[in-house]
Amino acid sequence: MRKTLWIAGAASMFGLTGFAAAQDTMPTIQPDVTAPAEQTAPTTVSPMGTVPPATTPTAPAPATPAVPAPIMTDGAQTITANVVAADGLSTLESAVVAADLAGTLGEAGPFTVFAPTNDAFYRVPSDALQALLQPANRAQLQAVLTLHVVPGRVTAADLAQQIEAGGGTATLTTVGGGTLTATKEGDQIVLAGAHGTRAYVTQADAGASNGVIHVINGVLLPAA
Repeated sequence: MRKTLWIAGAASMFGLTGFAAAQDTMPTIQPDVTAPAEQTAPTTVSPMGTVPPATTPTAPAPATPAVPAPIMTDGAQTITANVVAADGLSTLESAVVAADLAGTLGEAGPFTVFAPTNDAFYRVPSDALQALLQPANRAQLQAVLTLHVVPGRVTAADLAQQIEAGGGTATLTTVGGGTLTATKEGDQIVLAGAHGTRAYVTQADAGASNGVIHVINGVLLPAA
């Protein structure tokens, strides 16, 4: 790969010290993802409570700006090509390749991808993420990544209309057969997966030739 993989870690996403214990069940402890305007620096939720990343055996957390820098995309290129080209999505790129989904997201689609940033992946423990990237665990990695992909081209305006029509909640069925719940907090769209995982859309409607990318600030988990 032409990029250098940067994988930061924090032990909250799976609530485990290693990945082996997550082989049969999904985790129940997740990071606290707050609205982008309220962020200062990523934090990690551990079984002992909320601790700053600097106290964990990982690289120090980079400061998170109140308004994240936009991910630049090329509407003439596929979702896969745009993920590869975006510096802020390099960890997602590595995960997509490891899950053997690069070809799928390069097909005609259309697809709607909720793309976690590198900062979002920072909150995943490094040992658990490294284990997920191993070929033996490809099915589990695919389950996580396909929860972030919805068939069709669903724009932010479409999502807002669905939320309004649903009385404040919209349910999205993903390509993997999972579900995401979309709500609004003020003008911001919030997505919820299983096990309490949540993410805010920090950049909407990034164009691609075979769909649309919405950048999010958290990694969502499937129910099983």
